[in-house]
Amino acid sequence: MTMAPTLTSDRLLLTQMTLDHIHALYPLMGSARTGYMDGPFTKRAAWYLLAADVASWTLLGFGGWAITDRNTGQLLGQIALSQPPHYPERELGWLLFEHAEGQGYAHEASKTVLAWARDAQNYITLVSYITPENSRSVALAKRLGAVLDPNAVLPDGDSIEDTVIYRHTLQSGVQI
Repeated sequence: MTMAPTLTSDRLLLTQMTLDHIHALYPLMGSARTGYMDGPFTKRAAWYLLAADVASWTLLGFGGWAITDRNTGQLLGQIALSQPPHYPERELGWLLFEHAEGQGYAHEASKTVLAWARDAQNYITLVSYITPENSRSVALAKRLGAVLDPNAVLPDGDSIEDTVIYRHTLQSGVQI
């Protein structure tokens, strides 16, 4: 079984999601915070989504991480590289608890994952599929250096009213 590598940054620890993480993420997945990603989710639907992020490591060689504070061990959220069958490309996505928002954690976790994708996996590009009204995620994608890609293929069933695609270009020697 392939497991998620442990990644560290100045303040964060990104680790393989455990059953404890999944149980702790249920309230987040059931909250209005997931409205931009077709939520809120029932506990059953959240289980399937989070279990897929864990199983993707074995099936695809990438998946989800739990985001925790390195100093306190507090769970802050989840970040993932994913490509379910209806996604034409690998996507970088993030979701934080409300108490963790606005402190740069999503940016720091995303930079860490982008560097891993570039350096350890030799990925050249990733996308972030974002609901246009999700201004915080749009701002984060731009802060990460991603650019709007109007020519990218949308996920099956999505429309340009539902989803904008920000492209992360990962080049060796370029600081993320």
